[in-house]
Amino acid sequence: MFDSLLVANRGEIARRVLRTARDLGLRTIAVHSEVDADLPFVREADEAVLLGPADPARSYRNADAVLDAARRTGAAAVHPGYGFLSENAAFARAVVDAGLVWVGPSPEAITAMGDKIAARNLMSDAGVPVAPGTTDPVTSAEAARAAADGIGYPVMIKAAAGGGGMGMTVVDGPDAMAAEYEKVTAFAGRLFGDPAVFVERYFPRVRHVEVQILGLADGRVLALGERDCSVQRRNQKVAEETPSPALDEELRDRMLAAARRAGEAVDYRGAGTVEFLLDPATRDFYFLEMNTRLQVEHPITEAVLGIDLVAAQLRIAAGEDPGFDPDVRPQGHAVELRINAEDPKRFLPGPGAITEWVEPSGAGVRVDSGYAAGTTVTPAYDSLMAKLVVHAADRPAALELARRAVRDFVITGPKSNLAFHAELLDNPEFVSGDYDTALVARMRAR
Repeated sequence: MFDSLLVANRGEIARRVLRTARDLGLRTIAVHSEVDADLPFVREADEAVLLGPADPARSYRNADAVLDAARRTGAAAVHPGYGFLSENAAFARAVVDAGLVWVGPSPEAITAMGDKIAARNLMSDAGVPVAPGTTDPVTSAEAARAAADGIGYPVMIKAAAGGGGMGMTVVDGPDAMAAEYEKVTAFAGRLFGDPAVFVERYFPRVRHVEVQILGLADGRVLALGERDCSVQRRNQKVAEETPSPALDEELRDRMLAAARRAGEAVDYRGAGTVEFLLDPATRDFYFLEMNTRLQVEHPITEAVLGIDLVAAQLRIAAGEDPGFDPDVRPQGHAVELRINAEDPKRFLPGPGAITEWVEPSGAGVRVDSGYAAGTTVTPAYDSLMAKLVVHAADRPAALELARRAVRDFVITGPKSNLAFHAELLDNPEFVSGDYDTALVARMRAR
């Protein structure tokens, strides 16, 4: 194992990675922007380096500044967390070329999965199911309309370089195609620097289920169970659970096998996630994307398996075994609720200074937080303040534990979506387990 780790991220994920690194006896280095100087992750690291101002392009996405911080502090390895530079193949290559250990998959694997069109084609060749769609970028509204005519409406126009629920729109018929095509290509060009898009079948009722994979140093790829991520607002996840109520053992086995094939197709190393869309009516599932990094929702997999995925990442990056039995089996049920600085009705950002912060506690309750009383949630970054994770013997017990934990969580100052989570946990559709990605939209349409 290497002796020191720089975490190229902020907030709760930086704090969470630093915690495991300390537990492994590593010297820890944090990097931060000017507005994050007082956050817990900065104070808790052995050493902290200022990158620049709040603007992510001048701080957390500034690859040169991050590498300079690693050199100046003598860091042996770099963990990117998620977001920012985590899926930037050029940064991964620069870390390796600098003689440092990159805690993540190879730059080649990141590149292969970074372009959604190329990834779809690669997965199809590997025998992973993909939804009907185009195999090449569509370069005009007319070409998109022709493709949709062949696929069948409704369809989605999706940015080839997109991800995280951004850069996509649903088109219900040919009359709307031209306007929606122009909208998505313009957005993709601005946000991702690449206007390329493709057209794919849209499923009006679908579940979003992902599989945690872990590529070992010896070349094997493990599939460590699934997570149901169907509770979404604006195509972005707000709550997750494992195991998925939508899967029986036969369907689960098929999905995990497909995820392993996906990882093997790119010689995957470290933690990654293969995301699928599941049609609950037909029980067919389709490859959506592969996230070549740790996921926000990884703690629920840790909870049911009793493992530390960050420790496994670090060990694999060092060429070691993952630190747990690869045949580990899940126990119980876990739920994660994303605690965001946003209003609970329209989900609009509501940053501000935190005057009171009281976390729930007790058996089966875990909070990964990036903030504390006396700190400030700024509008410069994602609204995620903390992740509330509960683990119990079964789903009903986990939901009841989550209700109690939400009641006990106190945040004063910025807005929070705690009231939404209280509503979700009592929603009959969610409680039944028979829900889909339109659940939140239905809740807000009432």
